[in-house]
Amino acid sequence: MSRLRIFDEQRPEQALSTLHDHAAIERALAQFGVRFERWEALHPLAPGASPEEVIAAYRKDIDRLMAAEGYRAVDVISLHPEHPDRAALRKKFLDEHTHAEDEVRFFVAGSGLFTLHLEARVVEILCEQGDLIGVPDGTRHWFDMGPAPHFVAIRLFGNPEGWVARFTGDGIAARFPRYEPGQAAAA
Repeated sequence: MSRLRIFDEQRPEQALSTLHDHAAIERALAQFGVRFERWEALHPLAPGASPEEVIAAYRKDIDRLMAAEGYRAVDVISLHPEHPDRAALRKKFLDEHTHAEDEVRFFVAGSGLFTLHLEARVVEILCEQGDLIGVPDGTRHWFDMGPAPHFVAIRLFGNPEGWVARFTGDGIAARFPRYEPGQAAAA
């Protein structure tokens, strides 16, 4: 189940509020200019589907966002618990950073935890299968895929070069909860 938790940036031990209703999460994130949607495949995907099959299954929504927002590239990333570089990949995304373009991810399978640093608030969004998140350019954030990542995600880019981060040097991300699947459902 998708989840949003809001924290005071000085109090990582206690969420100020928690939401599980997708429509309520969408409304709360819209206040910060963050896109949050639910997508459904045009046709079922078999386990191990190729990136081309994944993109084809969600082509209608991909095309809608590309036309509306000017994204120029799309790809699929797939990580599993046995991936040989999982620890290095996890570490790469754990520090607070920004991008010069929106960071848009749709979770075809699995889950991950996006955390946004918005003024004096930290907003944590557990994204699961069917969730799309669009983090606006310049937004301070980090991403945690957990110690044993399991997800397939469609990524949309304005820059054909793909993911380019500018790290802030702020250690805030280390003070907030990490993603530990199985514990994520706790409020």
